[in-house]
Order: sequence, then C-alpha cells, then structure tokens
Amino acid sequence: MGHHLKRLFSVLLLVFVMQVAAQSVDTQERSVLKEFQDASGSTNRFDTFFSSVNRYNVNSAYDWLDTIKVYLSNAQKVNDSVAIRLYKVMQTQVYNDLGEYDKSTALAKELYAAKDSLDSNSKRIVLNVLDDNYANLQLYDKQIEIRKEKRELGLSDNVAFYDIYSNLGLHRKARNQYIMEVKPTIADNDSYGLAKYHSKVGNYLRLDNSAPTALSELKKAKAYLDVFINDISKQKTEEQLFESDLLKAEIEGNIGKCHVLLNEYEEAIPLLKNSIEVLSTSAKSNYKSEVIENTLHLADANLQLEKYFAAKNSLDINFENISTLQSIKRNSLLAEYYDKVENFKNAATYYKRNERIKDSLNLKQSSLIKQQLVTIVANEDLENSQRLIDEQKKINELARSEMKLKDEQINFVFISLIFTLLGFAGLVYAYLKSIKNQRLIAEQKHIIENSLVEKDSLLKEIHHRVKNNLQMVSSLLSLQTKNTRSKAAIVALEEGKSRVKAMALIHQKLYQNDDLSVIEMQGYIESLINSVQSVYKKGGHNISITIDAEGTELDIDRAIPFGLILNELVSNSFKYAFPENDEHGKIYIHLRKNGDQGYFEYTDNGVGLPEDADERAHSSMGIRLMNRLVNQLQSKMNIDKENDGVRFWFNFS
Repeated sequence: MGHHLKRLFSVLLLVFVMQVAAQSVDTQERSVLKEFQDASGSTNRFDTFFSSVNRYNVNSAYDWLDTIKVYLSNAQKVNDSVAIRLYKVMQTQVYNDLGEYDKSTALAKELYAAKDSLDSNSKRIVLNVLDDNYANLQLYDKQIEIRKEKRELGLSDNVAFYDIYSNLGLHRKARNQYIMEVKPTIADNDSYGLAKYHSKVGNYLRLDNSAPTALSELKKAKAYLDVFINDISKQKTEEQLFESDLLKAEIEGNIGKCHVLLNEYEEAIPLLKNSIEVLSTSAKSNYKSEVIENTLHLADANLQLEKYFAAKNSLDINFENISTLQSIKRNSLLAEYYDKVENFKNAATYYKRNERIKDSLNLKQSSLIKQQLVTIVANEDLENSQRLIDEQKKINELARSEMKLKDEQINFVFISLIFTLLGFAGLVYAYLKSIKNQRLIAEQKHIIENSLVEKDSLLKEIHHRVKNNLQMVSSLLSLQTKNTRSKAAIVALEEGKSRVKAMALIHQKLYQNDDLSVIEMQGYIESLINSVQSVYKKGGHNISITIDAEGTELDIDRAIPFGLILNELVSNSFKYAFPENDEHGKIYIHLRKNGDQGYFEYTDNGVGLPEDADERAHSSMGIRLMNRLVNQLQSKMNIDKENDGVRFWFNFS
C-alpha cells in the first residue's frame, strides 16, 4: 500500500512539474520583448513595440529601456539616422511609461525640433507623449499648444479642455463641457462609446462630491460595457478586449470609490481589489494614478471596518509618481491608523507632515490655478509672456538704478522729502474730505438697500398671492369636478387642475427662493411629479423616475412653459404608458442649460404612441398645447417612435 502511494505521489509531482514548465514556455512565447528582439530591423521592432496590446506583460519598462538603449547605441555607431530616430521615439514612450516625464519631455522636444524628418505616425506618437507629459507636469498652457499643433496637423479634430478643467479642480465645468462636446458624437447603438461616456460623466460627478448621482451613471456605463463584451455578433480584436477589461476595471474602481464616499465599505472592497489587479497590468500613466487612488480608498475602507492589518499593508506600498493630493490623503490615513491603534506619536508625525504640505501647497496653488485658467481661456502665447517678463525685469532693473542714483544725491532726497510732506498733507486733506463723502455714500447705500429689501418683499408677496389665487382656481376646479357627471368633462377639469398646479408651483418656488429671478429645476421637477401623482391617484407610484437636472436654473419666462410641457408628458405617461402594469415602468428626465443653450429630453419605456398619433395631434389639446409652449421657447418638439416607449426632446435658448 505504501509503495503504491509513493508511485502515485511521484506521478502527481511529475505532472505538476510538466505544467509549470509548460506555463514557463508559454510565458516565454508570449513575451513581447522577445518578439521585439527577434524582429528584423528597426522598422519591424518599432511596429512590434507600438502595436503590442501589453508590452509589459512579462518584462518591465526598465528591461525595455535597457534593450532599446543597446539598439540605439548600435544604430549610432553605424550612423543609421532612421533607426536612431525610431529608437528615440520608443525611448520617449518608455520614459513616459516609467513616469520620468522630464526625461521624456526633453527627448520628445529634441525629436520634434526636427519634425520634418519624422513620419506622420512618429509625429502623432511624440505629440501624444508630450500631451501626457505636460498633463502630469501640470503645464496646461504647454498642453494646449500641443493640442493645437495636433489639430493643425490633422491628428485631432478639436482642442478639448474638459480634462484640463478637471485637473484644475473644476469638475462641474469639465462635465458640462464634456457632455456638450461628446454626447452628440456617440451613436445610439455604440455601446462601447456610451460606456466610456457614462464612465467619464460618472467620474466627474464623483469628483464633484455627487456620489449617489455618480453611482447611477457608473452603473449605466458598466451595463453598456457588458452589452459590448457579450455581443457575439461583432468580432473583437485582442486590443479591443484588453481595452474593454481596463475600462471595466476603471468603472468598477470608481463604483468602489463611490461606495466608500457613501460609507458602504463592504461593497467597495472587492470592487477596488479587482480594479487594482487589472489596472496594474497597464503602463498608461492615468491608470497608474487610478491604482494609487483605488489603493488609498481600499485602505480607507479597511480602516473604517477596523481591518487594521489590511489597511496598513495598502498604505505601506511605495508608489512612484504619487501626486501631492494623494500624499496628503495617504498621510491622513496613516495618521488615522496610528490614532486607532493608539500610537499617538506616529499619528502626530503624519498630521505635521500634512500641515507642512498644505502650507506649501496653499502658497502656490491659488496663483497656479489663476495662471493656468488665464492661459486656457485666453490662449496666451508663452513666448509673448516670457517677453513681457523680460521687459518687466529690464524696467525693474532700470528703476533700481535710478533709485540708487537718487539715494546718492542728497539734494534730490531733500526735495523728494519736501514733496512727500506736501503729498502727505494733500492725502490728509483728501482723507478728511473722503470721510464726508463716505458718510453720504453710506446713507445712500442704506436707502438703496432698504428699497431693495422692500422690492424683494413685495415681489415675494406678489408671487405668494399669485400662487394662492392659482390654488383657489385649482380648488374651484376640484369642486366643479365633484358636481359634474360627464366623464369627459371630469377628465378635462382634472387636466386643467394639473396645469394650474404646475404654474402655482413655479410661483411657490420663486417666493421661497432667495433669488427671485431663477428657479432651481431639480427640486421643481421633483415637486411637480409629486403634484401630478396626487392628481392621478391611481398608478404612477411604482414607476422608477430618474431626474437629471442638478444645478440647472431657469428664469420664470422659460420655467412656466417648461413646467406645463413636463406636466403634460408625465400625466400622459401615468395615464396611458402603462395600461396593464407599471411595476417595471421607467421615466427618464434630462435637463441641461449651458450659457445660452439648453437641452431637454423625456423618455419612458411604456407602450409608446398609437399609430394614429399624428392624426390625433391636431385634435389633442395636450399635444397642441405642448407644441405651442415649445414654440414659445423658440424651438421644435422632436418625437422618437421607433424604439420601445416614447422619447421627446428639444433644444432651447
């Protein structure tokens, strides 16, 4: 029996060794660096380097850098200019992948200085590397110049600013610009494009501290990506599958970070772990930053769950190219960890480190942001800025020379002193006179402020009375409904009552606001839907309603037509869209106003419009009313009846 067990153990050991050997051989076969070395000539190696899905699957970036340096040295010895150029382009990319952005930038600028000798593909690579380097170095004015250069060369259609706005902390502005620029370019059947779009919007919402709304967008992104991955009708390349895996990991990481912000730590941990594992396989600098962010949020989640060992393991990782804000977060988490384990000395050390970093950051952050924003908005030329700085230096030097001469001339100093005394006397006189003027100004300001307060109070009272009068009209309609037997008349009265309530709600929101000129539409839409549900007591309560209008404000001239339009749409959905069962009913309302341009979209997944909807439009008061109201907004109502349910949308100014 013992002999047989030994033989069985030997066989199992042999199988295990063969599997390990096979895996080792398979790994060697998949090594991109090996393929690179086996390729003949610099051009083939260049193609292998940039066409690989994951060039660092086996060998690190440092292995690649050493190998490329050897080939570059050999090319320089034989003075092969084409090979030298190609190897330097590859070297530029590897430095970028390593996070050595200064070295990468210097080499890329050297290459681009001789751009006439570069082919279009090399130009594109070098400009993309410079774009990424300047982003990581926070040189956004330089980054804009590179993007303008790409546009002039036909390598990019436009110069986008939304990612730069986000890097400067203006996440809401970045999101609004991204939606306006990107959403119209995505086809309805492009599930991968929609996944990237909702992922980006969700991340901007997360960065803007809107975690619940961000979570909804990110889940949409994940759903679209699952559709793309599971669509067997479309053949996908290895690169598309690899990028899909990275995008999925990025989305899951952002969902995990939202759960941390919402104190849902158990849900966050597996998502963050999986995201870190997948994103670590990519050499892209933005994914490296994501890995750091996810690791810090993972440490935070473990810390809150009192899993101190796991939290400390995450915080002890020695990351390369960690940003200042990430360092501050890491120090805060370490300080919190030491507080929890009652090592208060170490906790104090990390608190002090953060104070030093924040003090240093505060000194330069404000001026840096202002400088970068001026550059983005005005597109100022850096050379002109440098010239102005040089001229200012010359003026300052000349002024210092003149001051030195003045100091040496006693008589001139004496005369200057006399004029200074005279000037001081003039200032005293002007000061005394200004006190009198300030008193007059203060009195006038007090009168104006009182007038404004009275005006605001009067306007609020007017809106309050209008709202009360409209409520009285609504009550009269209710009384009339009870005294009417005709079903058609009752329906008409209920519809009229709903419309009156929509207008009354506008005036209620106005007199409740501090600002009497505009209405915050997210809260108004929620109140309007509650009002419609109270009118149509049957149904409507199981329908899932999503409202995307956060931060959008409209004046009363636009809010009243819009409220009546939305009242008609929601009423129709409650009455007709779900005749049998509204358990799975969904309504989506989207409203955005960016400057002078606005966009409204309303969809439900109900039974849709009847076939004779166009004929009914001439006799239906609701549709005629909506068309007239849209005309008031100087627009035209669009209706999509091709898909399930119904979709209405229009632009307005």
